[in-house]
Amino acid sequence: MSNGECLTGAKRAAKALVNSGHAIAFTGAGISTESGIPDFRGPQGLWKRFNPALASIDYLNSDPRGFWDFYIERFRVLSSAKPNKAHLALAELERLGVIKYVITQNIDDLHRLAGSVNIIELHGNYKTVYCIRCNSSYPFELALSKYESGENPPRCPRCGGILRPNVVLFGEPVSEISKALELASISDAVLVVGSSLSIYPAAYVPLVVKQHGGVMILVNLEPTDYDDYADVVMHCKASEALEQILSQVKLILGGAGVGA
Repeated sequence: MSNGECLTGAKRAAKALVNSGHAIAFTGAGISTESGIPDFRGPQGLWKRFNPALASIDYLNSDPRGFWDFYIERFRVLSSAKPNKAHLALAELERLGVIKYVITQNIDDLHRLAGSVNIIELHGNYKTVYCIRCNSSYPFELALSKYESGENPPRCPRCGGILRPNVVLFGEPVSEISKALELASISDAVLVVGSSLSIYPAAYVPLVVKQHGGVMILVNLEPTDYDDYADVVMHCKASEALEQILSQVKLILGGAGVGA
């Protein structure tokens, strides 16, 4: 998509968001690629290089050492990542009252670091781990230090049970999905950023908004199966799209800026 086409999409998206009464954002891995975090299903995606079974509850239970060997490298990448311009623009849209909630498939904590407040993390957050035996919770750094000192899998200081990341693995239910779908059912616009909408039940969130008569704005670098279903489609980088949408929103609102 050219810069002109992206700007045209941003103008339409901004108008729809400002005219909405309850707009939400739905984000996937594509919003974080500019922070150096690989996505899952893109041309250079994580699952092009690794078997998705490595991120399953079955693998954790059958080979906890192998599970942690895989996950520790991914979490090291996450721990060094910083919010990019797309995260910051989305947080500003929330501050302006245009976006009411950010519902994310990501576990990278970048929305919170960018300043978003109302966040639903459908797949958890890598920043904490918990014991599968006694359920005690700890910072991720504890598991990392234990792993780096040779304790694999990392174990609970209290009961010796195996520690696991506080994220949803393949084969586990998405605990926050009910709250997300409830929000979607009362929302009249959804800004989808960086998601192929191919993972369920998370992908139901924007679809519910659309099915209830709301507007779907779809920002994704690659085409998705829902491009024809969406009201606005922007095939451009997340940071470019979100910054342009934010700029257009501010124009409509009368130039409101940070601190206004």
